[in-house]
Amino acid sequence: MSDSDDNTEKKPIVIKNATDLQRLKLEKLMKNPDKPVVIPEPPKSKSLAAPPDFVRNVMGSSAGAGSGEFHVYRHLRRKEYARQKFIQEKSEKEKLDDEYHQKIEENRRAAQERTAKKRAKRLKKKKNAKLKGKKPKTENSQNPSSQSDSSGEEDNNEHNETNTETSTEVKNNENSP
Repeated sequence: MSDSDDNTEKKPIVIKNATDLQRLKLEKLMKNPDKPVVIPEPPKSKSLAAPPDFVRNVMGSSAGAGSGEFHVYRHLRRKEYARQKFIQEKSEKEKLDDEYHQKIEENRRAAQERTAKKRAKRLKKKKNAKLKGKKPKTENSQNPSSQSDSSGEEDNNEHNETNTETSTEVKNNENSP
């Protein structure tokens, strides 16, 4: 019976996609949680040496260049071209980073504007619904004086409700120890 258990445990695992690979790695890590996990350091940014302050092996005006001087020149030229290429790539990367951050900031600002607009619309709708709920619907056939009277009555009702709430709070405060 142990042979059948060994066969099921040693069954090869087929990785079909990145999710399976990630799950397999996590399962391997979780088998022994006491074991420390090694997290690799991020790659360090590349930097080149500063341009040379002086040029070595400068030929005099009366002497011709020797056979070895071309190789020295070629090496210096290659170093300078590599330095210039690095500077250009660095500036291009900074430019792309700035554009990316600017785009993110613009998207965030646009999202906040949309949210604020929708919030204002929601609050306006809520306020209108509240006002409609308080005011009884009146037909256009009523005269304006009766409309103003009904609104005055509502104001009085609201005032009375506020006074009642305030007096209730005062009584509760007096009763509390």
